[in-house]
Amino acid sequence: MSGPDVGAVERDRTNDRWVDTSFRAIALGAGLSVLAILALIAYFTTRQAWPVFHREGLSFVTGTDWDPIHNKFGALPFIYGTAVASTIALVFAVPLSFGIALFTNELAPRRLRQPVIYVVDLLAAIPSVVYGLWALAVLEQPARSVYQDIADTIGKLPILDRVFGGIASGPSLMTAGLVLAVMMIPIVTAISREVLATVSQEDKNAALAMGATRWEMLRICVFPRARGGLVGAVMLGMGRALGETIAVALVIGSNQQITSHLFQPGDSMASVIAHEFGEAASTPLYRAALIGLAVLLLAFTLVVNILARWFTSRSDQMASP
Repeated sequence: MSGPDVGAVERDRTNDRWVDTSFRAIALGAGLSVLAILALIAYFTTRQAWPVFHREGLSFVTGTDWDPIHNKFGALPFIYGTAVASTIALVFAVPLSFGIALFTNELAPRRLRQPVIYVVDLLAAIPSVVYGLWALAVLEQPARSVYQDIADTIGKLPILDRVFGGIASGPSLMTAGLVLAVMMIPIVTAISREVLATVSQEDKNAALAMGATRWEMLRICVFPRARGGLVGAVMLGMGRALGETIAVALVIGSNQQITSHLFQPGDSMASVIAHEFGEAASTPLYRAALIGLAVLLLAFTLVVNILARWFTSRSDQMASP
């Protein structure tokens, strides 16, 4: 019986090394291409927005006067509106998303689990303009009456009157936040559900066997191990809320103001770009100002993703002991 062909074995090893090297190069190129695309987007948008950055300086971020007729551009009201609407969305969406994820993973019977998951996933496939039109046609008028009832009751209490008092408006920061919350729920729920499913069922059974209640099992066994992924899910949903355009533009009210009253109209960076970019095409400085808002929005999104990575790594370090 003849031994193995040494030359054939060497050729196979050479081919394997070549395939491995090629795979590493392709994977490295794919990873670097993402960074290159991001760098190119940041470079070209900043370059086109540079005239307004050079003219306004820091006042472009801190200024409150947005007057294209007199070439005055202050983006602070739009930054404020974006932050407030996104925060409202987080307050409503995160508890609901975690609750749905826990229900489908831990409590729902098998015949009900799949329909709930299917409906939640279906919400993620609905275009944002549909959400905006739905809120504009269905939610706006009932929301105004509900807002006014809240303003007439708890809106008359000290401190709360600064948030809920005054004359309520249907198109408002609150309505924009609610629409964003509905749009965030499927994203945060889907990721949270997958993260919670990674915890071993044997560990859960062991905690229950030791006499822990279901809540104690979740608090001691599940949440510490899933904390990093849950934080990442929230931050990813926050990124969706920051960059949403059409749905917010239809219901936020398009009013350049900084107000603590959540039932008053406002505006966001993405919505003002959508509303005014068409008329700014023939005015270079006006166009540069809107592109400058896009640069700020990109910076906000990058900061949110960096914070998500930091919180996730920190949570993993806390859970590892």
